[in-house]
Amino acid sequence: MLRNPASRTIFRTLRSGNAPHLKNTTPSAATFTPPLTSKLCTLTRRPQAGSTQALKPISAAATRYQRYSSPVDKIDVEKEKKLAKQKLEPHPEEVSTTSTIHPIFSEAKTPEPEKDPDMMQGMKSDINTIKETFSLKEVPHQAYVLGMAGVLPYLATSLSTVYCAYEINHGADGSAINLLSPANAELFLHILEPLQVGYGAVIISFLGAIHWGLEWAGFGGQQGYRRYAIGVFAPAVAWPTILLPVEYALITQFVAFNFLYYADARATVRGWTPSWYTTYRFVLTFIVGASIVVSLIGRGQIVEKVGKLPNPVDRVLQLKETAEAALEKEEAARRAAIEAREAGANVKVPGGDPEVRTGMDEEE
Repeated sequence: MLRNPASRTIFRTLRSGNAPHLKNTTPSAATFTPPLTSKLCTLTRRPQAGSTQALKPISAAATRYQRYSSPVDKIDVEKEKKLAKQKLEPHPEEVSTTSTIHPIFSEAKTPEPEKDPDMMQGMKSDINTIKETFSLKEVPHQAYVLGMAGVLPYLATSLSTVYCAYEINHGADGSAINLLSPANAELFLHILEPLQVGYGAVIISFLGAIHWGLEWAGFGGQQGYRRYAIGVFAPAVAWPTILLPVEYALITQFVAFNFLYYADARATVRGWTPSWYTTYRFVLTFIVGASIVVSLIGRGQIVEKVGKLPNPVDRVLQLKETAEAALEKEEAARRAAIEAREAGANVKVPGGDPEVRTGMDEEE
């Protein structure tokens, strides 16, 4: 209702006139103003844009003429033909995820923003490396199966050592599994000791013998004493460990396994072994080394609770001491028998009845 031209004119008139006659209603000669006259005009006409509308077609035509008459926008037919005959050369290095789009908040062909570094990228790479290493894809299937089967005795003896240690530690308080009593667990532990040490000596000797076989097969050429030395060193270190106490024997074998792995890695670099042999040896050495460490940890928990079985060296020393004591006892018995016979008693001399004569008796 108030949006027609008449209503708008009324409000403009009241606002501009300010109605001075309403402020003082008493008529006087000094303040007499002419009567209010209406300025309402319903025929008020808005400014027309007929003159500008009439110029629009002309300006549009002039703009269009100026645009298409520019020499820049003219089509060069000859040049287009030459370009059509040219072969487009691919440039894949210039193609990226932003090469065919126009960014909204930046200029075209701007470099891609740097992505936030993946904090887990290093860990993921290490995990993938471990998976590829332990997969042993390049190792022949027969060698893979037999090699993994060869480390099972080490794993079995290691886990059994830990179990026996647990039974010995917790057997008294009743928190053990109670498959074995502490006394039986200690006995079983003493049975495991020579088995693990002896099997380790066999494996170390076998690892050295592999190099003798490669030398005889001529793999990587004839290397002579350098390759034979590896096969000699391995059993020379392995078998004396069976004479040591079990803790020292396991530590010595752990060092021997790692040294042989280093020797095998160097041999692979020189071409004396197949390319997959280093990875194969690393996996097997890792399992065996971990088993030895677990065994040492298990034995370390019960070192003060179990008795120590005599090792071969202790047995030899004990045999020597026993033999010396027996010899002294026998010699004392012979002397006593001889003295009794000389005194006139009829006594049998232990170890025979030789007639003992001294130089003085012969002179008499």
